[in-house]
Amino acid sequence: MLKFIVKLHPEIAIKSKSVRKRFTKVLERNIKMVLVKVDEQVKVKNNWDNLSVVSQHSDEKTRLALIDNLQRVPGIVQFIEVQETAFTTLDDIYQQTIAMVSEQLRGKTFCVRVKRQGKHDFTSSDVERYVGGGLNQNVEGASVKLKNPDVTVKIEVKDDKAYIVRHQHFGIGGFPLPTQEDVLSLVSGGFDSGVATYQMMRKGARTHFLFFNLGGAAHEIGVKQVSHYLWKQYSSTHKVRFITVDFEPVVAEILENIESGQMGVVLKRMMMRAGAAVAERFGIQALVTGESIGQVSSQTLANLNVIDRVTEMLILRPLIQNDKEEIIRIARQIGTCEMAEAMPEYCGVISQKPTVKAKLERIIAEEGKFDFDVLNTVIENAVVKDIRDIEVEAKQEVKEAESVSELPDNAVVLDIRSPEEEDLNPLDLDTVEVIHLPFFRLATKFGDLPQDREYYLYCAKGVMSQLQALILHENGFMNVKVYRP
Repeated sequence: MLKFIVKLHPEIAIKSKSVRKRFTKVLERNIKMVLVKVDEQVKVKNNWDNLSVVSQHSDEKTRLALIDNLQRVPGIVQFIEVQETAFTTLDDIYQQTIAMVSEQLRGKTFCVRVKRQGKHDFTSSDVERYVGGGLNQNVEGASVKLKNPDVTVKIEVKDDKAYIVRHQHFGIGGFPLPTQEDVLSLVSGGFDSGVATYQMMRKGARTHFLFFNLGGAAHEIGVKQVSHYLWKQYSSTHKVRFITVDFEPVVAEILENIESGQMGVVLKRMMMRAGAAVAERFGIQALVTGESIGQVSSQTLANLNVIDRVTEMLILRPLIQNDKEEIIRIARQIGTCEMAEAMPEYCGVISQKPTVKAKLERIIAEEGKFDFDVLNTVIENAVVKDIRDIEVEAKQEVKEAESVSELPDNAVVLDIRSPEEEDLNPLDLDTVEVIHLPFFRLATKFGDLPQDREYYLYCAKGVMSQLQALILHENGFMNVKVYRP
């Protein structure tokens, strides 16, 4: 049998009784919805001060799957994996403990820490001394060390049950979904919007996706992959929308009519207008962006102030003070880093000297030259999908880029990993030519290669290769496939 005890987030524990009850009930339901995919008979019980998860399976595959899923449920800060045992005497607790930890303690220093709830004729310190003394005498090479030991043996006693802690695991924290209102995240597939979306999910907000397409079919496929991944990993207990707005006509109108230095701010204001209109259509109260102060010219405080004046809708920027390095670190932790690295930049408009201190009056005057019928049309034509349909759709689209596990004669493998990745783990194929061409140089360098050869793109997980293959296909290079050994 496998048993886990989920500890309540401290911010949930201090809330009023009614709010705490609602939050824990939502968390209980979410845990059950996620874990039933691993074990249909899993039991989840709300014990007021914690939640217990019990599976009658004991195999390692089920154990790891349960741990992995619990670590991705918003609202769980930590959970412990325990061996539950009934007891009548302290010696019962000791016997169960030594059977479980003796191998782990051989030749190491240790201490015993006990938490106790209920009415007993002993204290927590009594249990610590009894169990610790027994382990010290009967485990070869083990010795007690109360400060900074090699191993801390943790035991929780509640009424007539003892829980010997096998492992402590950490989750993503935050609040259960959806204990906050819905939000609409403006996603581009890059580092920032992916991390901002994740941050709102972990805070308990059901997060829908809005994509302004500036780069054609390949860009949309990539953003759908990132969005679906985030939803499936951290938000799959609740369905959300993926909304696409074709923004190329808006960009064309800006390029034709707006003064160059003001184009970036005007584009962002058009996006906020469109985002607010889409959000209002679905009763969503806030927009989310991945903007961070000073990261690019449109993200100075002066420019953000002018951008925000375009709508009364709340605009949330969870990354507003984060450095790029921090954002990339979080992207790596949550699993979106490689996909973001593979995403080409689609800036929409590029100014030689973009303003960093936009003036509202100047921007409003420039927008007077803009045909707002163009914006209204693209908003009306927005395509709305259930996020759950993206996986099926993506698989159909990705079939354009064929994957192979065995290479034919005369094949050329293009290792498109970053130079750092390639240095750490070089791809060595005895009978096949391998060319290292990083993904960020593919667009400009692929056309220089001999086009009478078949090329097979390779990366660590295949995600980047699929996206880059589709982009090359869109540009007319059909002699490209994906190598997945």
